Amino acid sequence: MNKLLLLLLLSCTLIHTNAQNTLSAEEKKAGWKLLFDGKDFKGWHAYGAKEPGSAWVIEQGAIKLNVPERAGNKAKNGGDIVTDEEIKGDFELKAEWKVSKFANSGIFFFVKEAPEYKFMHHTGLELQVIDDKIYEGAAENTHRASDFFGIANARLRESNPQGEWNQIHFIVKKGKLTVTQNGFTVQEHDLNSQEWKDKIAKSGLAKAPIGKGSYTGRIGLQDWGSTVWYRNIKILKY
Repeated sequence: MNKLLLLLLLSCTLIHTNAQNTLSAEEKKAGWKLLFDGKDFKGWHAYGAKEPGSAWVIEQGAIKLNVPERAGNKAKNGGDIVTDEEIKGDFELKAEWKVSKFANSGIFFFVKEAPEYKFMHHTGLELQVIDDKIYEGAAENTHRASDFFGIANARLRESNPQGEWNQIHFIVKKGKLTVTQNGFTVQEHDLNSQEWKDKIAKSGLAKAPIGKGSYTGRIGLQDWGSTVWYRNIKILKY
């Protein structure tokens, strides 16, 4: 009986593992596409370069930024990575992330890869990926998990702790921007509203394309010098 139970548990574990970085029947029917297959970096490249730096690795079906050694605020042989494809029009993106202790990173949207933007954070809208314990006891800011860095706070603080996976769902549809994290709606914005335009104008992205109302570009994963993981990255384009 104990052996049978063990086999059943192992089978369930294998099934759960194999389910990562796949599409459900419903997602396939709806038109979702994987941006990461759990095996390699096909469809991704270094921001402003070609192959991702060697600090980016695939580990147990996840994209991992491995940071045993830093070079300034980046991993040694790291750097930001972005999708090969530029996303135009309305879309939805789902992804999962987790962080090491006190790690700091971000998922970027609407990234324009051009010489006038030396760094990805000069152009893309950043959804914060971070261990919130960094700011434990500190005043509220726009630097915590699921905040839009320097632009807008999350409505709720619903991130799982360091070492646990978090799910995000990012939706841009008919001028509305919505983000859920772990099933909770944490961001809701009208991209055509004066309130949102004022937020962008006061941020570091005032001169970026989104400051002029351009919401197209690549998806990016940030290297900010700490170990993070990403998986189940998928997109639905309308």
